[in-house]
Amino acid sequence: MTGIVHPVLTEILQKVLPNARAELITLPLVSTIELFLVNEDFTQHELSQDQIVLIMEDPAYWAFCWASGQVLAKFVLDQPERVCGKRVLDFGSGSGVVAIAAAQAGAAEVFACDIDSDALLATKYNAKQNCVDIALYRNFSDIQEHVDLIIVADVLYDKANLPWLSTFVERASEVLVADSRVKNFHFPPYRQIAEHESTTVPDMDEFDEFRTVRIYEAKAKDCVNTKTRG
Repeated sequence: MTGIVHPVLTEILQKVLPNARAELITLPLVSTIELFLVNEDFTQHELSQDQIVLIMEDPAYWAFCWASGQVLAKFVLDQPERVCGKRVLDFGSGSGVVAIAAAQAGAAEVFACDIDSDALLATKYNAKQNCVDIALYRNFSDIQEHVDLIIVADVLYDKANLPWLSTFVERASEVLVADSRVKNFHFPPYRQIAEHESTTVPDMDEFDEFRTVRIYEAKAKDCVNTKTRG
């Protein structure tokens, strides 16, 4: 079913990139998930200065499946016991890829949180395409339900987001973080549990260092033990 164009998401993309389309793409690492993403040849047309400014001011992160998102989605599907029967929150959901994977892997309930309303719209349509139910939230604080597991992919590119790591372990029993941007990741009680190679979809030919995705795990009980020893 790849190649199908989503009219609503395409209209959003074309406000910035007139020649772009939101096309249905099957992920290379996770063949059970299809996402509406920007067409692979979107860069074939030279961008104007005004378009570049618009992209910088309001980047459509949701229009790509970033390497860390694809890796974490595969990790969850390969180890469904990590989410099965649990309430799972995907923070900074973007396209919704990891939230969709959690739902496919048997999570009891899945929440997706993103401050970008377009990202939530993309998650809504992508969830429908993959026949899963996901509750959408723009603000983290609006999620009042109990959360067992928080999953996070590709949000640490901005150092201003690092304090969220502490918030996550205060909010949920377990946290899984996938990242390819932080070179020296030392944030107890997080510990690295996996490492995989991947690319952004569509592939933007990023630096090799951004193709190595590391997955970190933290448990709230370990955070308590760390504080006690300190």
